[in-house]
Amino acid sequence: MTRVKGQDGADAHVLELMGGVLGHFRALVAHEDWGHPLRSSHLRVLGQVPDEGIAITDLSERLGMTKQGCGQLVTGMVELGLVGDGKDPRDGRVRLVTLTPQGRRTLERFEQRVAETERAWAGAVGPRRYATFRAVLRELAEDDARRTG
Repeated sequence: MTRVKGQDGADAHVLELMGGVLGHFRALVAHEDWGHPLRSSHLRVLGQVPDEGIAITDLSERLGMTKQGCGQLVTGMVELGLVGDGKDPRDGRVRLVTLTPQGRRTLERFEQRVAETERAWAGAVGPRRYATFRAVLRELAEDDARRTG
């Protein structure tokens, strides 16, 4: 059955509403000049690389990817200058991924955009309502992680 939505979005389901908000943020990020192509998968990787670096195997597990897929993604990011990869000094068989200065700047800038967006949202609905919204999202995410875990 097809339904016709009202123009005000009042009958939109929660996933449509969340998608609209996320889409607006993605468009904001996409229109910035990052100095290189930037995909959400790049940001996922950058956010998982600790200061000391991480083995491809461990990174792939954190990201829920195959080792091969993660390796291909990292290779592309090396070409963009976002990460470096080399041999782990403790075990030369291990490919170690590290953030480059450009990768670190990209991650920090992205995190600034997220913080700016959160401040704007809190300003729009009020800090208490926004704090409640975040708490509910966190609870749902944790519950989902436990169920699918």
